[in-house]
Amino acid sequence: MQRQDWRTEPLTTTRSDDAAALYRLFFPQTWERPWSGSEFSALLATPGCFGYLLIDAVHDWARGLILLRAAADEAEILTVGVVPDSRRHGGAARLLEQAMADCAARGAQSLFLDVAEDNEPARRFYERWGFTTIATRPSYYARGTASRVAALTMRRTLSHK
Repeated sequence: MQRQDWRTEPLTTTRSDDAAALYRLFFPQTWERPWSGSEFSALLATPGCFGYLLIDAVHDWARGLILLRAAADEAEILTVGVVPDSRRHGGAARLLEQAMADCAARGAQSLFLDVAEDNEPARRFYERWGFTTIATRPSYYARGTASRVAALTMRRTLSHK
Protein backbone atom coordinates (compact mmCIF):
# COMPACT_ATOMS: atom_id res chain seq x y z
CA MET A 1 0.00 0.00 0.00
CA GLN A 2 1.44 3.37 -0.96
CA ARG A 3 1.24 6.57 1.04
CA GLN A 4 -1.38 8.07 -1.29
CA ASP A 5 -3.78 5.26 -0.39
CA TRP A 6 -4.22 6.67 3.14
CA ARG A 7 -6.61 9.28 4.39
CA THR A 8 -7.40 10.47 7.89
CA GLU A 9 -10.73 11.24 9.43
CA PRO A 10 -11.53 12.66 12.86
CA LEU A 11 -11.87 10.08 15.61
CA THR A 12 -15.28 10.68 17.17
CA THR A 13 -17.17 8.97 19.98
CA THR A 14 -19.25 7.13 17.37
CA ARG A 15 -16.04 5.32 16.31
CA SER A 16 -14.84 4.52 19.85
CA ASP A 17 -15.50 0.79 19.47
CA ASP A 18 -13.46 0.81 16.24
CA ALA A 19 -10.66 2.58 18.11
CA ALA A 20 -10.76 -0.04 20.88
CA ALA A 21 -10.61 -2.87 18.33
CA LEU A 22 -7.59 -1.27 16.66
CA TYR A 23 -5.91 -0.74 20.04
CA ARG A 24 -6.19 -4.46 20.81
CA LEU A 25 -4.37 -5.17 17.53
CA PHE A 26 -1.62 -2.66 18.34
CA PHE A 27 -0.97 -4.11 21.80
CA PRO A 28 -1.86 -7.83 21.78
CA GLN A 29 0.44 -8.63 24.70
CA THR A 30 -1.34 -10.31 27.57
CA TRP A 31 0.12 -7.88 30.11
CA GLU A 32 -1.46 -4.88 28.37
CA ARG A 33 -5.04 -4.15 29.34
CA PRO A 34 -6.52 -2.68 26.17
CA TRP A 35 -8.60 0.45 26.34
CA SER A 36 -12.32 -0.14 25.86
CA GLY A 37 -14.70 1.71 23.58
CA SER A 38 -16.19 3.48 26.60
CA GLU A 39 -12.71 4.60 27.69
CA PHE A 40 -12.04 6.03 24.24
CA SER A 41 -15.44 7.77 24.38
CA ALA A 42 -14.67 9.25 27.80
CA LEU A 43 -11.29 10.51 26.61
CA LEU A 44 -12.75 12.03 23.45
CA ALA A 45 -15.39 13.82 25.54
CA THR A 46 -12.64 15.48 27.59
CA PRO A 47 -11.91 19.10 26.58
CA GLY A 48 -8.78 19.30 24.46
CA CYS A 49 -8.77 15.60 23.55
CA PHE A 50 -8.97 14.69 19.86
CA GLY A 51 -7.72 12.13 17.40
CA TYR A 52 -7.74 10.70 13.92
CA LEU A 53 -8.35 7.36 12.31
CA LEU A 54 -6.09 6.19 9.51
CA ILE A 55 -8.25 4.86 6.70
CA ASP A 56 -7.20 2.58 3.85
CA ALA A 57 -8.81 4.68 1.11
CA VAL A 58 -9.09 1.75 -1.30
CA HIS A 59 -11.05 -0.53 1.04
CA ASP A 60 -12.40 2.12 3.46
CA TRP A 61 -11.02 0.22 6.48
CA ALA A 62 -9.68 1.80 9.65
CA ARG A 63 -6.04 0.67 9.97
CA GLY A 64 -4.62 3.01 12.60
CA LEU A 65 -5.28 5.86 14.98
CA ILE A 66 -3.72 8.67 16.95
CA LEU A 67 -5.22 10.15 20.12
CA LEU A 68 -3.96 13.42 21.58
CA ARG A 69 -4.64 15.94 24.29
CA ALA A 70 -3.89 19.66 23.95
CA ALA A 71 -3.84 22.23 26.73
CA ALA A 72 -2.46 25.76 26.65
CA ASP A 73 0.63 25.70 24.43
CA GLU A 74 1.38 21.97 24.74
CA ALA A 75 0.00 18.78 23.25
CA GLU A 76 0.62 15.14 24.07
CA ILE A 77 0.21 11.96 22.05
CA LEU A 78 -1.74 9.58 24.29
CA THR A 79 -1.55 6.65 21.90
CA VAL A 80 -0.72 6.01 18.27
CA GLY A 81 -0.54 2.87 16.22
CA VAL A 82 -1.06 1.12 12.92
CA VAL A 83 -2.21 -2.50 12.65
CA PRO A 84 0.72 -4.88 12.05
CA ASP A 85 -0.14 -5.82 8.45
CA SER A 86 -0.31 -2.14 7.43
CA ARG A 87 2.92 -0.93 9.03
CA ARG A 88 5.86 0.53 7.11
CA HIS A 89 3.66 2.02 4.39
CA GLY A 90 3.49 5.64 5.54
CA GLY A 91 0.39 5.39 7.72
CA ALA A 92 2.04 6.47 10.97
CA ALA A 93 3.65 9.38 9.13
CA ARG A 94 0.25 10.42 7.75
CA LEU A 95 -1.27 10.34 11.25
CA LEU A 96 1.62 12.30 12.73
CA GLU A 97 1.49 14.94 9.97
CA GLN A 98 -2.23 15.45 10.55
CA ALA A 99 -1.79 15.57 14.33
CA MET A 100 1.08 18.07 14.24
CA ALA A 101 -0.83 20.38 11.91
CA ASP A 102 -3.91 20.22 14.15
CA CYS A 103 -1.87 20.76 17.33
CA ALA A 104 -0.16 23.81 15.80
CA ALA A 105 -3.55 25.18 14.68
CA ARG A 106 -4.76 24.80 18.28
CA GLY A 107 -1.83 26.92 19.46
CA ALA A 108 0.46 24.18 20.75
CA GLN A 109 4.15 25.08 20.65
CA SER A 110 5.40 21.61 21.65
CA LEU A 111 4.25 18.04 21.15
CA PHE A 112 5.18 15.38 23.73
CA LEU A 113 5.00 11.58 23.80
CA ASP A 114 6.26 8.62 25.80
CA VAL A 115 7.84 5.62 24.10
CA ALA A 116 9.24 2.43 25.59
CA GLU A 117 13.00 2.49 25.79
CA ASP A 118 13.14 -0.94 24.12
CA ASN A 119 10.94 0.08 21.16
CA GLU A 120 13.78 0.89 18.74
CA PRO A 121 11.64 1.18 15.58
CA ALA A 122 9.32 3.73 17.22
CA ARG A 123 12.23 5.67 18.73
CA ARG A 124 13.93 5.93 15.34
CA PHE A 125 10.65 6.99 13.70
CA TYR A 126 10.12 9.80 16.23
CA GLU A 127 13.74 10.94 15.96
CA ARG A 128 13.35 11.18 12.16
CA TRP A 129 10.37 13.45 12.83
CA GLY A 130 12.45 15.77 15.01
CA PHE A 131 11.54 14.48 18.47
CA THR A 132 14.29 14.52 21.09
CA THR A 133 14.43 12.68 24.41
CA ILE A 134 14.02 15.07 27.33
CA ALA A 135 13.41 12.70 30.26
CA THR A 136 13.27 9.07 31.34
CA ARG A 137 10.58 7.45 33.48
CA PRO A 138 12.18 4.36 35.06
CA SER A 139 10.21 1.10 35.19
CA TYR A 140 7.21 2.65 33.43
CA TYR A 141 6.02 -0.10 31.07
CA ALA A 142 5.14 -3.64 32.14
CA ARG A 143 6.63 -6.53 30.18
CA GLY A 144 4.79 -9.52 31.59
CA THR A 145 7.11 -11.53 33.80
CA ALA A 146 10.16 -9.65 32.52
CA SER A 147 11.55 -6.53 34.14
CA ARG A 148 9.66 -3.31 33.60
CA VAL A 149 10.99 -0.97 30.91
CA ALA A 150 11.66 2.75 31.11
CA ALA A 151 9.62 5.25 29.13
CA LEU A 152 11.44 7.96 27.24
CA THR A 153 9.62 11.28 27.18
CA MET A 154 10.20 12.97 23.85
CA ARG A 155 9.37 16.47 22.64
CA ARG A 156 9.17 18.23 19.30
CA THR A 157 8.74 21.94 18.71
CA LEU A 158 5.86 22.67 16.35
CA SER A 159 6.08 25.21 13.56
CA HIS A 160 3.25 27.64 12.97
CA LYS A 161 2.50 28.79 9.45
